[in-house]
Amino acid sequence: MSTWFYWFDLIGVAVFAISGTLMAHEKKMDGFGVIVLASVTAIGGGTIRDVILDVPVFWVQDHTYLIAILCAAFITILWLRMRSSFPHSILLIADAMGLAFFMAMGTQKALSLGVTPFIAVVMGTITGVFGGVIRDVLAREVPLVLRGDLYATTCIAGGIVYTQCIAFDTGFPIAMSAGMTVTLLLRFAAIRWDWSLPVFK
Repeated sequence: MSTWFYWFDLIGVAVFAISGTLMAHEKKMDGFGVIVLASVTAIGGGTIRDVILDVPVFWVQDHTYLIAILCAAFITILWLRMRSSFPHSILLIADAMGLAFFMAMGTQKALSLGVTPFIAVVMGTITGVFGGVIRDVLAREVPLVLRGDLYATTCIAGGIVYTQCIAFDTGFPIAMSAGMTVTLLLRFAAIRWDWSLPVFK
């Protein structure tokens, strides 16, 4: 399971780095701005999670995560240089995929440390959401989590499915697939049909 966890964690970092790079391109940032935005998007949520859980920060212990960020940003830059523009939907899709990956990774890491399923869902949501929050704040955008459509709620739903699958001993691959699928489907549906949680009239 540790090998699965590690590689999916790297994939999640790379996907969120792509999301940060796309946002930097949209805001016409320079090379340094691209790296900063890609990095905070990719490792911001996980860093906050590890600090809260009082464990060593994952990318400080393993520099492979930083290499994954640089490679993902470099490949995305090359792709963007061959195109004059990109659809905004690509940024939303990359963000949704990173959200689903990091929800599962954050939830699993919290469970491995012996916390309750409730706290594990909270940690999964923090892992998935806060990198994008930092990215949007630096880019002077209203964070997606504060907009009308479903965002953090999709992480909570996916995290609940994930923890329940683990509780029924379905195995890591099945639990991860189920949790990520729920998160992705809800997020894509929210983007497509503007789903939201109404509070005020």
